[in-house]
Amino acid sequence: MYVKTAVRKTKSGQVRYLHLAHNEWDPVAGRSVPKILYGFGREDQLDRDAVKRLVASLARLLDPADALAVTAGSQLQFLESRPWGGTFTLDALWRRLGIDTVLRGLDTTPRRGRPRDTDVTERVLFGLVANRALAPSSKLAAADWINHDVHIDGLPETSDDACYRAMDWLHDVRERLEIGVFGQVANLLNLEVDLLFFDTTSTYFELADPDTPVGRDERGRRLPTDGDGDEGEEDGEATNAGFRTYGKSKDSRDDLPQIVIGMAVTRDGIPVRVWCWPGNTADSTLIRQVKDDMRDWTLSKIVWVADRGFSSERNRRYLRQGDHSYIIGEKLRSDSPEIKAALSRQTERFVICHNPDAATRDGHIRDQLVAQLDELIAGSDTLPVMKRGELRGRISTKPGLNRYLRVTPGGLLRIDKATCKTEANLDGKYLLRCSDPHLTAADIALGYKQLLEVERGWRDMKQILDLRPVYHRLEERIRAHVVLCWLALLLIRIAETTTGDTWHNIRRHLDRLHAGTFTGPNGLFRQRTELSKPQRDLLAKLDIPAPKQIIELAPTSR
Repeated sequence: MYVKTAVRKTKSGQVRYLHLAHNEWDPVAGRSVPKILYGFGREDQLDRDAVKRLVASLARLLDPADALAVTAGSQLQFLESRPWGGTFTLDALWRRLGIDTVLRGLDTTPRRGRPRDTDVTERVLFGLVANRALAPSSKLAAADWINHDVHIDGLPETSDDACYRAMDWLHDVRERLEIGVFGQVANLLNLEVDLLFFDTTSTYFELADPDTPVGRDERGRRLPTDGDGDEGEEDGEATNAGFRTYGKSKDSRDDLPQIVIGMAVTRDGIPVRVWCWPGNTADSTLIRQVKDDMRDWTLSKIVWVADRGFSSERNRRYLRQGDHSYIIGEKLRSDSPEIKAALSRQTERFVICHNPDAATRDGHIRDQLVAQLDELIAGSDTLPVMKRGELRGRISTKPGLNRYLRVTPGGLLRIDKATCKTEANLDGKYLLRCSDPHLTAADIALGYKQLLEVERGWRDMKQILDLRPVYHRLEERIRAHVVLCWLALLLIRIAETTTGDTWHNIRRHLDRLHAGTFTGPNGLFRQRTELSKPQRDLLAKLDIPAPKQIIELAPTSR
């Protein structure tokens, strides 16, 4: 059987009619003649849905492999299959938040350094953000990942040079991007920014030597150079420092150059902005700069929540300026002057909180320190006075051990059991300072507890998005790399808070949704695999419509 075409001439031209026919032998004519079995009618009025149902019904009579071969045809070739669910979902969130619109509208003035095609640059930047969220790698490897390992709508291919150019432009517009993205995210997600959490971390570099010191302003930004190569003068306090330089490492790698990164996070864990400073920048001065940077974001009253590294009197006074206030936590010690301050000062409110898990951890650490100290001083009574003094001097350089050491009037070394008992009474207890008289003790404690959202953000930055290692040497690209990580964290945190699931589980389900590429006489097309129930549930929770079965159709094969 086959489809037979008949042409009829009409006043308006030729009309083609389609028939289902087969050939029968005519003994009189001595040849095969066609016999019409069914008429489909005019070709331009064909009921194609009915034809599809007929083909599907007939295909059920065949073996699945034979049915696929027959319906596909010998000229249709299957080229490849790539994961698509992750990039599709991230792209939908990216567009819903309007990040694509913000990027395209950032820099419309023609000038040197501006990308010729902002649409392409926006797609490349999305590809780099998706790479951090799904398969973090170097920019060279990210370009290869985009070209061969994943399907991204609107970005069939790119190059490492295009990635670097996009990052250079991102560095130039990053401050306006952060403001624009925050405005979009705050409006669409109705973010609560009455509590804003801030914390810093550091990330180190496997370098033999730190960067050469250059002139920097009080915000850690490199000062512009004049024609002679000397740094120009700006208002404010200037210092000399390399970007990747030695400092107090929060990764216990003081032996390697590092940079300092700060992040502000809402009570829901949504990161709203990131900062970068040279590696030797002290925490104590940063929160004042952060408050100034957020001042122009037209936010309502904010309660800043920070840890004890930002608890200086100058910081607390600065955070109270305007209509803002703060919650700052400090660990209590037996010799802490804050205990007396909490009982005597009237300008601040003080709340003492107890964390049972932290109390267990504090007790365990103290037991380890006391056991180590006991081992060090064991048998010291028999040592000469000079040797005992040398041992005392070595212990004094270790604050954790020295806290529990007592020296008798006769010069003997003993465990200070009274200090151990006093410290045990303070295990797991924190002193919270708050300048807002309207917050209850429970609200103050809950607000400080949510500071863990920032710590979770740092953990995800380093373990899921692979903030480190940083495959860049130039300061501008390191800063752009941090912005890419921030955008990736923003997308995955929105996915997590909306679905109530972890990004690990979300990514695992989405990676199973693939885009298959086929080519044939009519060109190239891509078709997705069938959606599983977990995939449908995730898209429903995120309010993302299910993708079409046919993803893309091109008139010519590649």
